[in-house]
Amino acid sequence: MTAKPTVLQLCPFSTYLETALNERFTVVRWFDMNPAAHTTWLDENGPTVRAVVTGGHVGCNPELMAALPKLRLIAVNGVGVDKVDLPLARSRGVRVSTTPGALTEDVADLAVGLVIGLLRGVAQADAYVRAGSWVAGDRPLGRKVSGRRFGIVGLGQIGSAIASRLAAFGPIAYMGPAPKAVPYAYFAQPTALAAASDVLLIACPANAATHHLVNAEVLRSLGPEGYLVNVSRGSIVDETALTAALARGEVAGAALDVFENEPYVPAALRSSERVLLTPHVASATVETRKAMADLVLQNLDSLAT
Repeated sequence: MTAKPTVLQLCPFSTYLETALNERFTVVRWFDMNPAAHTTWLDENGPTVRAVVTGGHVGCNPELMAALPKLRLIAVNGVGVDKVDLPLARSRGVRVSTTPGALTEDVADLAVGLVIGLLRGVAQADAYVRAGSWVAGDRPLGRKVSGRRFGIVGLGQIGSAIASRLAAFGPIAYMGPAPKAVPYAYFAQPTALAAASDVLLIACPANAATHHLVNAEVLRSLGPEGYLVNVSRGSIVDETALTAALARGEVAGAALDVFENEPYVPAALRSSERVLLTPHVASATVETRKAMADLVLQNLDSLAT
């Protein structure tokens, strides 16, 4: 009987995916082990590992890759590869797979939900009713969503899906490496896009070029009536600059599904009434997580060929 390939699992997944992984492979739950156990296990078993399965928020660091001489595949359950050293993987002949397309609709849907929730104060209104405060009077007025100008940083699959949804509310503009054949205004610089937007949405990949792309200057360009929404990666927004801009009223508010140091969120963001927070749940629906899991399994099954 042929032994199952050994797979390192770097973070928890759904019961559906974990059950399927265990049926197909000898799975080592790396995230359940301490650093000392990691070293011992790698010394004894590193050459047996043919695949790593991980999340986009975890990736696979170069040190671990170097300790796996027979690694053939890093299967990412997501679309972000910013935490995988792609040049190193390429030089080693290690394939890196993702789950493109499977999560586009859900991420775009949440982006729209965050826009509405932020401008209309949905979370605060819910808390107001639950606390019994309504009997004392109405809450302050929210802001209108329809008619806003929406700027989207990154017009790939997800950015395009966001644009098609928000176009029903107001005009769309975008920025990216180059203009596209789309009916939206193009801006080459984030400050220019921010200045032309009431709501600035982040949907671009995280990489060296986009690290802290949304900085103090961009936030000042967005202005005291402008809002920021991020459903991409936390590293694209300078959180220190954002918390300062919020405190000084330089921007009206922010809705964030992603953060620089997840799952740790700065206290200043958690305590701000100007901020709507969700715990990196843009793709977190039953349907999409199953579709993503199926793509991960398809990619891992290629090890048998």
